[in-house]
Amino acid sequence: MSKRVLIVDDAAFMRMMIKDILSKDGYEIVGEAENGSKGIESFKELSPDLVVMDITMPEVDGIQAVKEIRKIDGNAKIVMCSAMGQQAMVIEAIQAGAKDFIVKPFQADRVLEAVSKALA
Repeated sequence: MSKRVLIVDDAAFMRMMIKDILSKDGYEIVGEAENGSKGIESFKELSPDLVVMDITMPEVDGIQAVKEIRKIDGNAKIVMCSAMGQQAMVIEAIQAGAKDFIVKPFQADRVLEAVSKALA
């Protein structure tokens, strides 16, 4: 059975890029959310195998969302997305429980590597 992925990013274009990369590799995209609070709700509803989450978003940022999701499911697997130069936030996200991170602009092989590593 293919792994179920939830994509959380405030930019529709970024969600589309990630969705494209992952679905071509056989992952099932079960949902998308445009901010952290919707991401948390979607996580509760969909119970995905993995969440790909942007760090910088309106309402609830990615780091806060990781903390909330990890409260719901301590084994939740989350890969963070960040723009260049957000190292401090990436470290904070990893400390909050994210498994890995990918940097924008996305490179397909790096996205797939991070996702398969997080699911391993």
